[in-house]
Amino acid sequence: MSKTDWPNWATEIEKAPRFRRGGKLRSATGLLSCSLTAAVGDHCEIHPGNGRRPVLAEVIGFNDGLSFLVPFEPFDQVQAGMTVIHLGHGTRVPVGKGLLGRVVDGLGRPIDGKGELTGVQSSAINSPPPSPLDRLRIRQPFVTGLRAIDSLLTCGRGQRVGIFAGSGVGKSTLLGEIAKGAESDVNVLALVGERGREVGPFLEDCLGPEGLARSVVVVATAEQSPLMRVRAGQTALTIANHFRDQGMNVLFLLDSLTRLAMAQREMGLSLGEPPSARGYTPSVFSLLANTVERLGNSAVGTLTGLLTVLVDGGDMDEPIADAVRSLVDGHIVLERRLAERGHYPAINIGRSVSRVACDIVDHAHQKAARKLRAILATYAEAEDLIRIGAYVRGSSPQVDRAIELMPQVERFLRQDIGQSSSFTQTVEAMNQIAAAWTF
Repeated sequence: MSKTDWPNWATEIEKAPRFRRGGKLRSATGLLSCSLTAAVGDHCEIHPGNGRRPVLAEVIGFNDGLSFLVPFEPFDQVQAGMTVIHLGHGTRVPVGKGLLGRVVDGLGRPIDGKGELTGVQSSAINSPPPSPLDRLRIRQPFVTGLRAIDSLLTCGRGQRVGIFAGSGVGKSTLLGEIAKGAESDVNVLALVGERGREVGPFLEDCLGPEGLARSVVVVATAEQSPLMRVRAGQTALTIANHFRDQGMNVLFLLDSLTRLAMAQREMGLSLGEPPSARGYTPSVFSLLANTVERLGNSAVGTLTGLLTVLVDGGDMDEPIADAVRSLVDGHIVLERRLAERGHYPAINIGRSVSRVACDIVDHAHQKAARKLRAILATYAEAEDLIRIGAYVRGSSPQVDRAIELMPQVERFLRQDIGQSSSFTQTVEAMNQIAAAWTF
């Protein structure tokens, strides 16, 4: 150690705690228990000995003098008597502009090989949501750059939207395109429960260098512990809330809310919570409500949330989908049938809705959007007859006109990856099609 390092060492020694409480591991039956008095949320280090590095864990419960721990990382060769050291109270994560362009894990630690974080400060992970009376009303459109959304499902700054779809229908691609084309100051992306091989392609292909430069990406892959996956979602929320409190227009993307709920279910079951619908515990629905309510506007900034939900077999009434739909301000349904036809984005307009669209667009926009929906609905009613050749032209003037206009509508709703459309261009194109529908 050189003399120039002495001041730094002196500062670290001065900040170090004078003593720390410790205990011993007692059992490992689903959860690790130790003879250490600690509060829920406290962090501890488990020292395996034999030269192995300590393992970070969090206290998630206690009973009769024992604290229950969950490690943040896979931990094998657990033995009774291992030393447990109490580190401190509550989880704190880095926040600030130094995170832009960086990829971090569920605790805010960098994993992108770009070195340590600079220009950040720490913040408690579980901040309360804004007061209902302090929230700014949703008055401005949030432009995504996707015609299908900006025209017929117009979102507002501060809106919470669920994106519902089965696996492989284009949720992650849609999020990447929105992150690249949206008019936001900062993007915060949480990839929870993703396959490890998909993270790199998502960052390079879906998000791209331009999108990453104004984004913070929090990653917890599928093989990581349920605690790390839950904390990844909460860490991303904390980072997004910080930017919103600086008065910024923030976009928060979470892929996926279902995997976050599954991670919480694992933790709840291990703590002995009673399972309810499809095995989901009560804490799962509490986590969903807390996650959604921490999004939205505050008194100074906006935080728009897009949350993907995996729909099992297209069942929109399964517990997680049903709960999320009741909490968000709108939902976008992606349909496998459209994806199989090469229709991107594969949005089923008829099953999707934005609950704030009427508050943020003018009457002319609303009227044009209703006309496009009428064209889609009219064609859908006769689609089976048209496909088998049983429809006779002239039977219905509305259906005849819908058949004529559908190619234009489909071209309008389709959009190539990497192609962004301004709000003005989208509205003009929609008005041109709507003017041809006179019914």
